[in-house]
Amino acid sequence: MAEKLFATLLCVLIIAVNAVAQNDPPKATTPGDEKKTAVKVNKRPQDPPKKPEPFDKADVKTMAAKCVTLNTEKGKVEIELFPESAPESVRNFLNLVATKALDTTTFSRVVPNFVIQGGDLYTSQNLTIDLKWRAVRTIPDEPSLIKHERGIVSMARGEEPNSASTSFFILVSKAETLDNKFAAFGRVIKGMDVVDAINKMSVENETPKEPVRITTAVVSSCNTAEENSESTNTVKN
Repeated sequence: MAEKLFATLLCVLIIAVNAVAQNDPPKATTPGDEKKTAVKVNKRPQDPPKKPEPFDKADVKTMAAKCVTLNTEKGKVEIELFPESAPESVRNFLNLVATKALDTTTFSRVVPNFVIQGGDLYTSQNLTIDLKWRAVRTIPDEPSLIKHERGIVSMARGEEPNSASTSFFILVSKAETLDNKFAAFGRVIKGMDVVDAINKMSVENETPKEPVRITTAVVSSCNTAEENSESTNTVKN
């Protein structure tokens, strides 16, 4: 009899507990909790750490002694650099060449009688994730007293300040409107005939129908670059 009474009381107790639990209000999420969740969901992936590059710590004197040769499908273009006027632009350009980032890229923009523009890493035949990240890394603006005349090499950029990254242009004619606005960092010392040939390619809305490719780009001492060029000219003759 006592056992039956105990069982009955236990059943009543279980039913009562369930009834109370069903009437409990749902647990609210505080605004703070929602905000934390939203931040985590919308958080932009972090850029990978910047990889060290050969000229990261080079001083002005070291960079001034270097020249760059662009070996293109139309011939060689040799460039001297002006780190005294635009040190970060020169450092950036030397790093792009030294790491082979410019190899197989094209002169993707041509404005007849004005400029040829290269350095778009997305035109590379060897496009990698590393190159994509390199393409969006920007450098500070460095407008200088160097005049934008024929043969000058300068950094291309967007409308936003400090938006230059990897693209550069070579002038085939004087452009005073660019003075003190763009970072002129170098000058063609040999191969303007090649630049002119690229500038005369057929284009549509400033896009070449058959873009000329930079097969390789090389950093060397300026004396070595001149000697190699003279040697090549001697062989051709």
